[in-house]
Amino acid sequence: MVKTHKFVIVETQYFASLQRILFLLLFLFCFIGCKKPVPTGHLKVHFVTEVDGHTLQYDVLDYVNDAGNHYEVNEVRYFISRVVLTKSDGTQVSVTDNDGIHYYDSDISSTFNWLIDDELSVGKYKSISFVFGLDAAQNVTGFFVNPPETNMAWPEPIGGGYHYMQINGKWLNTNDELTPFCLHSGIGQTYQDGEITGFVHNFFTVTLPLASLEIGESTTSEITLRMNVNNWFREPNVYDFNEWGGAIMQNQAAQEVLKANGKNVFSVR
Repeated sequence: MVKTHKFVIVETQYFASLQRILFLLLFLFCFIGCKKPVPTGHLKVHFVTEVDGHTLQYDVLDYVNDAGNHYEVNEVRYFISRVVLTKSDGTQVSVTDNDGIHYYDSDISSTFNWLIDDELSVGKYKSISFVFGLDAAQNVTGFFVNPPETNMAWPEPIGGGYHYMQINGKWLNTNDELTPFCLHSGIGQTYQDGEITGFVHNFFTVTLPLASLEIGESTTSEITLRMNVNNWFREPNVYDFNEWGGAIMQNQAAQEVLKANGKNVFSVR
């Protein structure tokens, strides 16, 4: 009789412990399942190319830069990457959609807008930053497998990876001859006695203030990222096509000029 009594006590304690565990699991399940989700929204970025406040007109010899070069633009292509949005409280939100990369191509209208797929926390945002081009981790041959991005390949012997930018056009040289230019930026090279001795990553970071961006719950907010072509030639260095010529892919000094000027090229509305 004593053994039976002990068995009943142990069995009762076992089921009581099991009930407590089940109750705790049920409580945790309800707590997690009933927790209110964090409200989020989306962002759409429009890409616009202009010259000193006016929409760029392609294939028209109608523009003059600060060096006095008369020029026209036929195509504009570039990458931005590593996009980061900073909230008013300083919280940084990194864009992960498409690895944080957007490709713009003046010949492909679908690239004029980027509806970022990320769920962005609601609130006010004070700035946006991005890498112009691709940084060393992403700018490697084979990173892209499909066009149009693969069409931006940078030749392997001079660094590989991809162009950061291609602005193709023509300018009137000192003999008033219409001369092609390829304003192409990407990985640069160092030389000694005509031989390549090393490579230089020329990407740079742009940070722009956002005057009134607020992400609302279950809504899509919009901003416009504007590139002013003339600012590539303006400050802090006046860029003269007659000095640098039409092709600069293997001219690191010209790449440095574009890198410095590029931080003043973009604005947000």
